[in-house]
Amino acid sequence: SPQANFCPWKEDREDAMRAASVLSIPFKTWDFSKQYKKSVTDYMIREYKAGRTPNPDVMCNKEIKFGLFFEKAMKEGADYIATGHYVKIKNGRLFIAKDKNKDQSYFLWTLKENIVEKCLFPIGDYKKSEVRRIAKKFGLPNHAKKDSQGVCFIGPLDMKDFLQTKIKTKMGNIIHADGRIVGQHDGVYYYTIGQRHGLNIGTGGGPYFVVRKDINKNIIYVGEEKDLYGKQAKV
Repeated sequence: SPQANFCPWKEDREDAMRAASVLSIPFKTWDFSKQYKKSVTDYMIREYKAGRTPNPDVMCNKEIKFGLFFEKAMKEGADYIATGHYVKIKNGRLFIAKDKNKDQSYFLWTLKENIVEKCLFPIGDYKKSEVRRIAKKFGLPNHAKKDSQGVCFIGPLDMKDFLQTKIKTKMGNIIHADGRIVGQHDGVYYYTIGQRHGLNIGTGGGPYFVVRKDINKNIIYVGEEKDLYGKQAKV
């Protein structure tokens, strides 16, 4: 469906053009949508099919914004690229932004030093409310634009609805850590470890959390919060 591949790029491009016009700077558009589908969308679906929970934002930053876009900008003769990520740079390293609610340092962990030294993150020292005030002061038409949420190509759909357009549903049991069958699910791929909402469990008690998934047997295991903790991790 058209909604399953939602991206408000036309509106975003118009907003960027208006801002460029106010600032009297040249504006260019580069289309990386084919590479984006391969590097980000396909990767995300592939990871869910393998039973893992991917982070498309990390992959988008690595492959597109600080991959293809960065390379193209350098080839065009740019000295630096500047982006609106909430992150700080000190001595060539990334640090958490001033606005802890908007910090994106975690999503940029793949950036190598040679890329970081060519990056400018001008809003890392400001809170979002301050950025909006500054943008209004300089007459930028998008100063009150609503925050973008979630994954850009999913839009108003939630993650499960999107995944159901890409991965077939398959009913299976939801089993409690103590062995009881407590409900039914429609596909292990749609659920992630630690998830609490959206579980079809009719019995009392709870809240229940997804603590484990068995892809081969098509089973979701749930338990209480204490069952989420482990003594070891594979990194």
